[in-house]
Amino acid sequence: MRLDKFLANAGIGTRSEVKTEIKKKHITVNDCIIHDPGTAVSDKDVVCYKGIPVGAKKPQYFMMNKPSGCVSATQDEGRTVLDYLKPEDRRDVFPVGRLDKDTEGLLLLTDDGMFAHNLMSPRKHVDKTYYFDGEGILEPHAVKQMAEGIDIGDEKLTKPATLSIISEDIATRKVSGTLTISEGRYHQVKRMLAKTGVTVVYLKRISIGDVRLDETLAKGQYRSLTEEELHLLSKGRSNK
Repeated sequence: MRLDKFLANAGIGTRSEVKTEIKKKHITVNDCIIHDPGTAVSDKDVVCYKGIPVGAKKPQYFMMNKPSGCVSATQDEGRTVLDYLKPEDRRDVFPVGRLDKDTEGLLLLTDDGMFAHNLMSPRKHVDKTYYFDGEGILEPHAVKQMAEGIDIGDEKLTKPATLSIISEDIATRKVSGTLTISEGRYHQVKRMLAKTGVTVVYLKRISIGDVRLDETLAKGQYRSLTEEELHLLSKGRSNK
């Protein structure tokens, strides 16, 4: 790892601030003053700031039960998901992907860019499952349509998705179910269901890959991912 990144991860400062400290000769590696921010260091090296040993901060991985009404961003005019984190957990953390402001449920947050990329890259095809309540009557072949891909007005059809109907009341025009997709297009779930005759009135993400939302988390609460969950996410790519 680069020295400047190591020091930034350890909480010494931003990358630019760390470079300033290096110029001031405040950083040593194995008792040698270092001048190059790009110097490679490992866990075996003794890195000191003003004579005090520092260690790289471990990456953070959080699961949040995102409430409705907040934005999946690090900054916004209104409330963001980071406002629900403790001050000591906010440093360099960002949401992995986005949930619409009015969508609830499973949101991952981390300071590990590669972890986020592997989950959100369109080439990875990681499954994401949403629970929905809707108004309307599903078209007779809605399940088949979803499985084959739907034209929602983009250049390409959506990738194959799995629609499961939990309940459908023709008289009241109420329907609920789950939809599993492997993409992250703009308002994708709402647009796909609209194409099959349903207007979404409530939407909640319940899983990413093989990791499900911890239902013991109240809205706005979060916790660290377990080692098992991290393992599942690291290998949890769809075969689609």
